Amino acid sequence: MDAFFASVEQRENPSLQGKPVAVGYDGNRSVVCTASYEARPYGVRSAMPMVKAKQLCPHLVVVPCHFALYKEVSAQVHQIFREYTDLVEPISIDEAFLDVTVNKPGIELAQTIAREIKQKIWERTGLTASAGISFNKFLAKIASDYRKPNGLFTVHPSRALDFISSLPIEDFWGVGPKTAEKMHSLGIYTGLQLRSQSLEFLSTHFGKQGAVYYEFARGIDNRPVVTERVRKSVGCEETYLTDIYRPLDIAEALQSLVIDLRGRLRKAEFRGRTFTLKVKFFDFSQITRSISADEYFDTSEASLMQAARSLLESTDYSEERPIRLLGLSISNPDQHETSPSSPAPIPTIRDLDTYSEFIV
Repeated sequence: MDAFFASVEQRENPSLQGKPVAVGYDGNRSVVCTASYEARPYGVRSAMPMVKAKQLCPHLVVVPCHFALYKEVSAQVHQIFREYTDLVEPISIDEAFLDVTVNKPGIELAQTIAREIKQKIWERTGLTASAGISFNKFLAKIASDYRKPNGLFTVHPSRALDFISSLPIEDFWGVGPKTAEKMHSLGIYTGLQLRSQSLEFLSTHFGKQGAVYYEFARGIDNRPVVTERVRKSVGCEETYLTDIYRPLDIAEALQSLVIDLRGRLRKAEFRGRTFTLKVKFFDFSQITRSISADEYFDTSEASLMQAARSLLESTDYSEERPIRLLGLSISNPDQHETSPSSPAPIPTIRDLDTYSEFIV
């Protein structure tokens, strides 16, 4: 979906249409959840501090989140998806992979399905969506972002390697700002330059993720569309109105997080072997500290508090380096990691009318 939260707010309040809108709490410690396309030319982006967003765009309209409404609209969109296929893998409230190799209406062309879905979304919700079509998740994801908003883009197997070669490394799925900076330091700026690196070189510099980058550069992504995801972690976090460093404030903050985490764990019926503390400091620098056990982690309030305090003691916080955000999570539900996919050749040229996955 295109600027989903902001587009829903503009639909609900026509006076916002055509104006730069940021969805989120209008406070000194809040961040932008979604920015409308009118706000983006000013540099306003999701996850940006709201204060900075308002500096970049002084006439920015800040609208509070209405998550119940967003979930309702998301359900409408997913109902449309399932009119075509049950192979739907949600990756967020406004984004999903669809495998339409075999589809319910028996439509031959994936492009036709994408156009029909986009049209139905518009007719039933008044919102636009962008679709990317290709033979695997990696390329479908990139294609979905290629002509936003209200776009439709296809990466055919015959053109995949050329398409990847020209991609800036920042456009690769899983490459964030820090990874891109590291790649630049290694002389890697494009997909073609990434493809020229050996598996050994990428694994040395990026660990397990290096094998993923090696395959992506060659158009390889063997992950299927998974309709039911196995939950890998449960967590919670909080950004504080003022930075904290005093022992009493820290204790109260951890107590609140422990209560929240235990409630989420019970609701999800989740158990894991690793407990993690996340700390973001006043200057937005961030660290994590973890502890793991052979058995499932004891999630009693006393045990979680003791572990959280112990992990926090190993961090360097003080009055001069106060804490902006704290987070707790439980992960590692299974002792066996899934093995990475083995390299496979890029698919032979096949018409996308019978072989495709796409993301809306």
